[in-house]
Amino acid sequence: MKKTIGFIGCGNMGKAIAEGILKAGAVSGENMYITDHHLDRLKTLKNTYHVQLAEQAETAKISDILVLGVKPHMYRDLIEEIRDQVKENVIIVDIAAGQTIDNVQHMFGREIKVARIMPNTPAAVMEGMTALCGSSNMNTDEIIMMKELFSSFGRCEILSETIVSAAGTASGASPAFIYMLIEAMADGAVLLGMKREQAYTFCAQAVLGSARMVLESGLHPGALKDQVCSPGGSTIEGVAVLENRGFRSAVIEAMRAANSKSEAMKKHNEAN
Repeated sequence: MKKTIGFIGCGNMGKAIAEGILKAGAVSGENMYITDHHLDRLKTLKNTYHVQLAEQAETAKISDILVLGVKPHMYRDLIEEIRDQVKENVIIVDIAAGQTIDNVQHMFGREIKVARIMPNTPAAVMEGMTALCGSSNMNTDEIIMMKELFSSFGRCEILSETIVSAAGTASGASPAFIYMLIEAMADGAVLLGMKREQAYTFCAQAVLGSARMVLESGLHPGALKDQVCSPGGSTIEGVAVLENRGFRSAVIEAMRAANSKSEAMKKHNEAN
């Protein structure tokens, strides 16, 4: 892609997106401009990929695609500062939970082109999952271009904005739950005598392999689970304990809680 992409704010999520794009070669370092108050977190991007570290005004003016990587409550102040500096046909990338396309356009004071995405941090290791929706003034070629950009470091699906929050919970919040699962399984393995680092490797690889089985086999997760559970075996014994302790119910309720928080943030942003 020959477009220039800029990041204003490059925290954990922004850095993961930037690193994924650079690793994939979708944009070269010379065509990526980054602004952030914490320069130390950008050393890897600068030293490895030769990105351009720039002031906010320069990043806003030069970018064809501009990622707003600040916290949701900072959007209004940031947009007030850059609304007269961005290019006429810039595509603004909104990655903030609860900040809708309408909110962003209203803050800019015009029908600026907005691509709203819900990405996740595995983008940094080329295994990202991104939900994408675009404003009505984006044409088909622009939507395809954005999908290709965010597919470069994993998978990207175009969705209606009405379910972006749910998609963000499914892929954006859930890595935290998976990390907790891996940590808990590793603790169990250590209890059984494995060394800590070995336990993390075995458990993380098991999660990675299981996920690929779901994506590549086309089989229902329940069917794949059944394949591992021999009659009267050790695995079904463990499954029975998880069921008894409300494992699936806890996960469902965690998803519901995360999504409810996202919806509450959206209502707050709309009210302000």
